[in-house]
Amino acid sequence: MSAQSVKILSGWSNPGGTTMHHIALTNLLNEAGYDCTFYGPHAWHLGRCRSGRLDDSRVDSSDIVISHKIKVPKLDCRLHVLSCHETDLFPLKSRSLEPYDVIQFVSDFQRRWHGVDHPWVVIPPVVDRIRWSNPRNLTAAVIGSIDRNKQTHLAIAQALADGYRRILLFGVATDRNYFEQEVRKYVENGSAVLMGHEDQRERMYGLVEVVYHSSLRETFGLVEAECSASGIPFVGPRNNPRILDKTEILGRWQQLFR
Repeated sequence: MSAQSVKILSGWSNPGGTTMHHIALTNLLNEAGYDCTFYGPHAWHLGRCRSGRLDDSRVDSSDIVISHKIKVPKLDCRLHVLSCHETDLFPLKSRSLEPYDVIQFVSDFQRRWHGVDHPWVVIPPVVDRIRWSNPRNLTAAVIGSIDRNKQTHLAIAQALADGYRRILLFGVATDRNYFEQEVRKYVENGSAVLMGHEDQRERMYGLVEVVYHSSLRETFGLVEAECSASGIPFVGPRNNPRILDKTEILGRWQQLFR
């Protein structure tokens, strides 16, 4: 008997929390015996899991489809799950939910925020527990996309006010105007250092004493969850994400697939 086919179709596969979630989910499902492939429009996810280009994806009637941040028609497939990781960036009340059998939210807060009348399930992302020891080097990190929602500049300013001498920015500038207006000055005066996206989480966290965050809204809060699970100091608004182990996360997906 062939393995059940699961196809993840996302409108975003560059560095970011949602891409990391879908990479981890793809690997988790393949380890459990599913035939899962993550398709996206960007190249960054390729090679990090069983993956392909979004343009090369094909859906069969026996497939389970998990789609994220793309507009899709009613598909001829076994099950169509809308994987929702956003709030105002993908407001469900303004979209037709008819193509989807069920919505996967990442937190109860996010589900309540959308408030739509449609079958749903809450399944949070996989959270890695990182081995960390304090380097005691007066260095802090700000982790995540550099944009107005993350309010990177406020996190930098707070870390400097708290006495940290060097701020490492781990993430990609997804809003160039915001970067130029609010963040570049910290880079130019040497207070902050652009580090880009870092795949090796233990290396990244091992470089800093503390992580700062000033996001306006997080649907789950992956950085906060990683810090909480690993004993790494975290300063910023608390989302209190619910952390499940891989066995329970897999079980929730398997229950959904039945």
